[in-house]
Amino acid sequence: MSPSSFAITPKPPYYVVIFISQRTTTPENSLNDKEYNKTGDRMIELASQQPGFISVESTRNADGFGVTMSYWDSRTSILHWKRNVEHVIAQEKGKSDWYDHYEVRIAKVEKAYSMSDL
Repeated sequence: MSPSSFAITPKPPYYVVIFISQRTTTPENSLNDKEYNKTGDRMIELASQQPGFISVESTRNADGFGVTMSYWDSRTSILHWKRNVEHVIAQEKGKSDWYDHYEVRIAKVEKAYSMSDL
């Protein structure tokens, strides 16, 4: 993984939404599912247009386990994103078709550093 794959974030404090998911394993919902990938790209595009959005980073392994972390300036910005109409539709599709299980965790980042800061 290169440093360019990491989200660029400001000096704390800020918030992170951690979305942890396990994709369904049916043949029609393969990891190459075009609708899923298109929706994921659209959600990143749409989130980046929302007030308070900072950045996002995401990864998924070959078994379909994934982690996406989106960074926001406030809890209010996160709430507005959660209620975005297109995002709500994608959430429902995720529940019905794309995920066997998912969890969402929201945290306030109070300290952040990288190896170059040490």
